[in-house]
This record gives sequence, C-alpha cells and structure tokens, in this order.
Amino acid sequence: MTGRVLLVATGDVMAYARRTSRPGLATAADLLAALPGDLGVEVVAEDVQAEPSWDTSPSTMLRLARRARSALLDEGFDGVVVTHGLDTIEETAFLTDLLAGPAAPRGGIVLTGAVRGLDELSSDGPRNLASSLVAAADPALRGAGAVICVNDELHAARWVTMTDATGMAAMSSAPAPILGRVVDGRAELTSAPPPRPPAARGEPETHVALIKTYPEMDPVLLTAVVDAGARGVVLEGTGAGNVPVTLYATIGELAEWDIPVVVASRCHTRPVALEDLPLGLGLAGKVGAIGARGLAAVKARSALMVALGGGGRQAVRDWFARL
Repeated sequence: MTGRVLLVATGDVMAYARRTSRPGLATAADLLAALPGDLGVEVVAEDVQAEPSWDTSPSTMLRLARRARSALLDEGFDGVVVTHGLDTIEETAFLTDLLAGPAAPRGGIVLTGAVRGLDELSSDGPRNLASSLVAAADPALRGAGAVICVNDELHAARWVTMTDATGMAAMSSAPAPILGRVVDGRAELTSAPPPRPPAARGEPETHVALIKTYPEMDPVLLTAVVDAGARGVVLEGTGAGNVPVTLYATIGELAEWDIPVVVASRCHTRPVALEDLPLGLGLAGKVGAIGARGLAAVKARSALMVALGGGGRQAVRDWFARL
C-alpha cells in the first residue's frame, strides 16, 4: 500500500522528551525518525503551534479541522494525521468530523496521541503514530470521517471518549463498537461508521458555554455566561436528559432571546429528541431546550458551535434534528 499523507504535529505528549540530553518537544521530523522501518507511506510533515491539550482553544480546534479538510480537498493528499494531546482529542476529532464535509470521502482523517512521552519506557507514541499513518493512507477509511487511533484501535469521532488517563487503552467507544483496528499495516473496519453529520453552514460560533448542572442550581449561573457573551449554552444534565426545575424559567427566557440551550447528559443516552422521551423525562424540552441527540456534553458543545453557523435557535433545532 502506498499513499501520500499529511502529518500535522502539535507538540502533544507524544513529542515530550524529559530524560534525554535534549529535553523539550520533538518536531514532526523527529517523530518520523523514531518510527521503525518503512511504512510504505509518503509523509509530508508540518509543525503547528497549539496550546496544551487540556486548554486547547476553539480557534485551534477549528484551525486543525480546516487544515485537514484543505489537505484532502485542495492539495490531493490521500490522508491526514493530526497528533493531539488526549485530554481534548475527542472534541477536536468531532469538530473535525462535523466540518469535513466533502473531504471525508477523499481520504482518511486520523487523530492520535500518547499517554507516555517519547523518551519514557515503552512509549506508546511511535506505535500510535505508525498505525495512524498507515490507517490514514488506507482506502478503507474513506468516507468514515474523522477517527482516533490509539493502541491499534480505530474509534469513530462521534462515539469515542477518553476513559483512562494513564493506561494505553485510553479511549473507548462503548457502548458503541470500535470502528476497526490496524492489523499488519492495514486498516480493517469491523463495524459500520456512524452516519455522516448534516452539512455545516456559515462560520462556527466559538463562544459556546458548557455548564454541569446539579439539584437546586441557581439560574444566575446560566444567565451569567450569556451576559458574558455566550451565543449558546450546553447543559450537562442527568439521566435521559434532565436538568433542575430551577432552570426552566431561564431556559424559556433564553429561547425568547434566540439563545439556544442544548441539554446533554452525564451518562449514555439514546439519540432521540427531548420531546420523544417518555412522560416525565426531558421536561426542559417543553420550555424550549434542544436535546443533544445522545452526544456527550463536550461533543454537544462542538455540535452547537457548528450549528450556530447556520443561524439562531430554530436553525440549531433543525440542524440537531438531522444530526
């Protein structure tokens, strides 16, 4: 297998070197030099500046998403690999997936990272990078959208979450299946990818707040983020999509102000609208909230950023209905 892949290196944990005579961050070229043997892939590498993963800004996430899209659509690459710290890799991967559009059928879009630094014992970085490069070049990933590759596993951006901050199997797609694996230098899909998201329209809105709810929560916490300029709010509720009754009046007021409020859950939920839940559940939908369609709260925030590019609250509701 041959292919031309763009490697975008952000200086994540994979590049950390602390114990050698040259402490600091390895460049993309250094990372490639650490890979064993010939992968059968032509790699063009570039380094980009980015914040630490735990503080990755929306502007950086958007920059990486657009770089992946342009590499496939405008520059003829067969695939793109982005190295990224694991803390927020799922958010960047999902935002990249939402913005990929016609680039998704052109080639593989793979994000990867590492738990251990480059010079630590049994570093997972080189293996993850090698697997990601061959996966991105493999035609099997065309049309699958953005994926995360760690521990030789391929996870769809929509399903994946970080579940272990110290182990090599850091990412999980449960309760959904993993998308596939990298075996003998090839990507092998073991399940169908999730449906492609609706087309993104306009420029994503980066000022979106995410608030975790709790019983008897003061609604001033919700209005404060809007007063600070948030154009939309994601609430992380409980169960099937429940938030404290103390917030209902404020959610209704924000709906009148054309500020969309999306309700996600801290647990896994079905991808259904709030109004389709059984009696007594998802009551925030009756005062104007929009359901997250089974997305985790951090991904609902990425989705709301993209949806707001198409307009106000009604446009967001329509976009989420097709997600």
